[in-house]
Amino acid sequence: MFEAAEGGQEVSKDDYKARVPALREALLRAQYAVLDAGRFPFIIIVGGVDGAGKGETVNLFNEWMDPRHISTYGFGPPSEEESQRPPMWRFWQALPPKGRSAMFIGSWYTHPIVAGATGSANEAALAHEIAEIRAFETMLENEGVVLLKLWFHLSEEAQKKRLQELQADEKTRWRVTDTDWERFKQYKTFRKISETVLRATHSLEAPWHIIDGSAPRARSLAAGEILLAALQQRLQANAAQGPVAPALPPSPAVLRTLDYSLKMKRKEYEEELEIWQGKLNLLTREKGFAKKSLVLVFEGQDAAGKGGAIRRITAALDARQYNVIPVSAPNEEERAQPWLWRFWRRLPRYAHIAIFDRSWYGRVLVERVERFASAAAWQRAYEEINHFEEQLTESGSIVVKFWLAVTKEEQLKRFKEREDVAFKNHKITPDDWRNRDRWDDYEQAVNDMVARTSTSNAPWHLVPSDDVEYARIHILKVICATLEKAVGKK
Repeated sequence: MFEAAEGGQEVSKDDYKARVPALREALLRAQYAVLDAGRFPFIIIVGGVDGAGKGETVNLFNEWMDPRHISTYGFGPPSEEESQRPPMWRFWQALPPKGRSAMFIGSWYTHPIVAGATGSANEAALAHEIAEIRAFETMLENEGVVLLKLWFHLSEEAQKKRLQELQADEKTRWRVTDTDWERFKQYKTFRKISETVLRATHSLEAPWHIIDGSAPRARSLAAGEILLAALQQRLQANAAQGPVAPALPPSPAVLRTLDYSLKMKRKEYEEELEIWQGKLNLLTREKGFAKKSLVLVFEGQDAAGKGGAIRRITAALDARQYNVIPVSAPNEEERAQPWLWRFWRRLPRYAHIAIFDRSWYGRVLVERVERFASAAAWQRAYEEINHFEEQLTESGSIVVKFWLAVTKEEQLKRFKEREDVAFKNHKITPDDWRNRDRWDDYEQAVNDMVARTSTSNAPWHLVPSDDVEYARIHILKVICATLEKAVGKK
């Protein structure tokens, strides 16, 4: 894979000077066309051998184009804050919105390559990270993100010469570190691992472009021309018709199997509430929770009691420890990003709790039923959600998901009460009545959601909620039991 990029011919100074002005002009035009269209974001991944010109190329792109519309990120080892969240969290924070571009020096490719070459990751771990990358990039592509992946290569002899030249010049000596020389000693190992990773992540939609880094002028022209071609190709592409989604096979009618007659007397409820709130408080202060975080997801029919259940949870917690996140329709900023972006950015750090009042499941519920998302998009979302939650749990998050279910009769009773009681008027909207008219559609969406996203690491807990006292205590018990298991408390 790398052999073809070795020993390339340098471009003469005169030829370089003659070609650069037209290339710069074309790149600027393309950049502003992307900005004006506002249809897609553009990400340039810059990777490769130390000394092969990665930094110089990034600086050149910022010089040749308008840097006000390009965000440039250099990712080193994760910071303390970043290490308390899933590994991909910091890259989600840096995703550009539609119309803008971003350049990443160091990316989601750095860790698997370095870990594989240094022996800190075995074959299974490397394969897992590669699968994570492919899933992430597939999701970005499905969301319309354009990925341009550039790998700057040097032969072993050329890298040694390059590092020596940089170190010999007082002006560039600072660019060569002890780490660069240590990695050079492992050149063959790094080359083998890099080739494995690049081959496994090379796709038709996001191919790797291998550029010879030994000839600076040829390297710069090649990188610029590849970037220009990618921009022009996407700008000229007609909006292709999306794939036709196949009909889903029927899912079990799980909501109709619940026992809605379950009740709890008021006195028993008050006694149980105090017990379980106290237990929850203690569990969130356990030593074992210091390297964990808790993500609570609340979904359910309108007026099913999500807000009341959440208040009974927060009453047991230190207000500095949790964040309640009410989720509604995405705003303009959120619509300019992949749909999961607004949830990734709200993930809690260690020893903290995020409580989502509605969540990413809106994609397969309201967006499905109201046709805000295409059938292909919401069907694809099941896999994207499972992958998202898998990343959360692998990084130490405890994910607990509740669906609060009420009967149609109980919902009608609560709707009328909300209309009749002044301090509850704000809880009822025309959308609630409209959603009720589509009860069967939502019920089918819930059945499909549970069947496809109730996993061993993040199962659904279906809570019959015609009796709010029973539902609240049941939810507290589930959270406590899950926390006990996760923090090693018996």
